[in-house]
Amino acid sequence: MNAWLPWIISLLSGAAGGNIAGRLLKNLSLGKVGDSIVGILGGGLGSYILSMLGIDTGTAGQLDVGSILGSIGGGAVGGGVLLSVIGAVKNALGSK
Repeated sequence: MNAWLPWIISLLSGAAGGNIAGRLLKNLSLGKVGDSIVGILGGGLGSYILSMLGIDTGTAGQLDVGSILGSIGGGAVGGGVLLSVIGAVKNALGSK
């Protein structure tokens, strides 16, 4: 199995999560490219945190349906959360 596949799934899911959050929370959006970049970072961070908590995201080498769903969920949630945090900080600082 390709060891990078779970991380790729997490990063792509993070980009999707960041874009979904940006569309739902328009006042926190950083634009499509910004939402994607922050989402990718959040997706990787989300999967890393879940794996450190012992939740299988497939990043340890095992890849089954549960770990794929964990990668997708962790990536999407991580991307959305990081976009929300960075968007809120940007708004609090008054940056446009």
